[in-house]
Amino acid sequence: MSDAAPRLLHDLPAVTVRAVSVSEMDNNVYLITSKTTGTQVLVDAADEPDTLHALLDSAAADTPCRTRLELIVTTHRHWDHIRALPALAEGTGASTAAGAQDAAAIAEDTGVAPDLRLRHGDTVGADGIELEVIALRGHTPGSVALAYRPEADEPTVLFTGDSLFPGGVGKTDSDDDFRSLLADVTERLFDVYEDDTLVHPGHGDSTTLGAERPHLDDWAARGW
Repeated sequence: MSDAAPRLLHDLPAVTVRAVSVSEMDNNVYLITSKTTGTQVLVDAADEPDTLHALLDSAAADTPCRTRLELIVTTHRHWDHIRALPALAEGTGASTAAGAQDAAAIAEDTGVAPDLRLRHGDTVGADGIELEVIALRGHTPGSVALAYRPEADEPTVLFTGDSLFPGGVGKTDSDDDFRSLLADVTERLFDVYEDDTLVHPGHGDSTTLGAERPHLDDWAARGW
């Protein structure tokens, strides 16, 4: 079990966002909890089920309601993002979701066929939580990001999986994949959301779109 402790990232008017890092790959797992209903959405059941249950339990103080995990969203099919998916889905009874083009691979690798196959422009979530689905093709064919827009005057929160990090887009295996990912990140994130939008990636530190926007041309020129 990881020594990392769950941490509170955002205490927003309607939800809290908590996170924990798991595994030797420093995978970030994010938990969104509705203050008004107690429902929860988990982003990437990456590893260490006991650590993830501790993350779920840590949000009990965020709401007067009984907390319950309703949905697990997998941002993409890579092995380091799905190792705890079978145990967590079985242990909580939560529904599961993933990008449509990654769903079959996730089912094959984990035995958990996503209940929801997500496409660009979908909305997904639970009672009191609504997330916009953004397809970002390139790191994998079915990679998705999620956007939470707070009701009050707060910045949008993005969960970008392995598609956008501080300093660049995610790893790709060909120039075509890189161009596809950069185009989607540019058109579907940078062209849509404001500079104060918070970016929480699948590994490592968070950033904002405003911090990364000046470097888009540099990323295109270097090819990664």
